[in-house]
Amino acid sequence: MATILFDGLCNLCNGSVRFIIANDRAARFRFASLQSAAARAALAPFGRSPESLESIVLIDGGRLFERSDAALRIAAELRAPWPLARAFLAVPSELRDAVYDAIARNRYRLFGKRDFCALPAPDLARRFL
Repeated sequence: MATILFDGLCNLCNGSVRFIIANDRAARFRFASLQSAAARAALAPFGRSPESLESIVLIDGGRLFERSDAALRIAAELRAPWPLARAFLAVPSELRDAVYDAIARNRYRLFGKRDFCALPAPDLARRFL
């Protein structure tokens, strides 16, 4: 099972998690907010801390993926047509990440910010760390 770490205060990030859950029929992903102890523990083997991240993170197969790499690898595991997004991995990461970073820098202004991390619905709690 792969783990997705996300900004639990970000409305865009929370919406993305809901989208992933709805399109992850195999329940391949589990989730933790970057503000959680679970995220800190998951990042420790990679020498990273949640405070240093402004990105969605995918931990899969002992590897850590960030930014557009993470987003595209997640999309590749969702139901059709989302796996087609994997084709964008052929675009140089500098270009993909420039777009990703522009959205990430403005995510609170564009999509809003919560005061606290939301709790998952009881039927989804098992997918959250």
